[in-house]
Amino acid sequence: MRKFQLSRRSVIFDKENVLVYNGDMAEIYKYKRIIFPEGQQQIFLSKIFEKISLKDAAVVCGTSERTLRDWKREKFSMDATVAASLCEKVGIAFPREVELRDRYWYVTMGASAGGKALMKKYGKVGGDEEYRKKKWKEWWNSEGHLKPHPHCLPRDIRKPSYSEYLAEFVGILLGNGGISEYQIIVTLHAQEEKEYAEFVHSLIKDLFNVSVKIFYRQKYSVVNLVVSRVELVRFCVTALGLKKGNKVTQQIDIPFWIKEREHYSIACIKGLIDTDGSIFTHRYKSKGKEYTYKKMLFTSHSEPLRQSVYIILRKLNIKARLDNHHNVWIDNQLDVRRYFRIISSHNLKHLKRYQN
Repeated sequence: MRKFQLSRRSVIFDKENVLVYNGDMAEIYKYKRIIFPEGQQQIFLSKIFEKISLKDAAVVCGTSERTLRDWKREKFSMDATVAASLCEKVGIAFPREVELRDRYWYVTMGASAGGKALMKKYGKVGGDEEYRKKKWKEWWNSEGHLKPHPHCLPRDIRKPSYSEYLAEFVGILLGNGGISEYQIIVTLHAQEEKEYAEFVHSLIKDLFNVSVKIFYRQKYSVVNLVVSRVELVRFCVTALGLKKGNKVTQQIDIPFWIKEREHYSIACIKGLIDTDGSIFTHRYKSKGKEYTYKKMLFTSHSEPLRQSVYIILRKLNIKARLDNHHNVWIDNQLDVRRYFRIISSHNLKHLKRYQN
């Protein structure tokens, strides 16, 4: 008994034309797969999509759009309950001359084929389990434990030479980034720094040839750029001179290889202030007249980092000052202009605030 002609109420007969089922169709569809003649599953779903969009059909079925597309390509057989729900939604008859099979109808076929293959190859199914365990332990003790599985090995990365872009990446990590045992992460504002997030994404990908995952945290209006590579963490620590864990506790600083070269220092300051700096308009009144001009501010609770930023700015003839609240200030508008002429910014948010 295989073929059925189904309506909203199922009446099913066996080969001898004896009634075997007469009940609600939902019960017989349950946990079944529907097998169409070749090409008919595609035709059936094409008719469905003429009356309802792919997106709406996915909602009706409680499945993904990708699964529906795979069904239309006849990559897989359809769930019979889903087919019935679609028919009811668009008001068409359930397809005729189809075959219903149990959900895992193919398992028996696969097991049978596997057993025959084993018989053909070894002349028996199964084997001496104790002997197999004994030989495996001998192999493991002699050499197996010395060979890490390829899937457990860390994936390689590109290891670039020192450059301005690499120094800017270091500044970004020192600013709004972090390093854990297995990941690096950069956190930016989801809306105000959308374009800058794209720049940082491309920078990391181009430097290290790695994929960068993007996670939006709507509750906090931030976006996290995450790279999960042990080799990248190792490179940041051993080659770049960065540290894992809490930056304030460890009182981080700009690595020496950056501070000893001016063009690296400029790039690193750019990354630092693009992520952890701010530009704002200072307003004040004097003799009844209002004055406005731009100021810049960099904040860090790491004293060595603040001192290094201050020293680098002063070496570039950009007047800066330290206060007692973890800040480095650029107060004079001429120095603000000098900052953007020498260092500039890749963060469109800062550029807009400066230009406006």
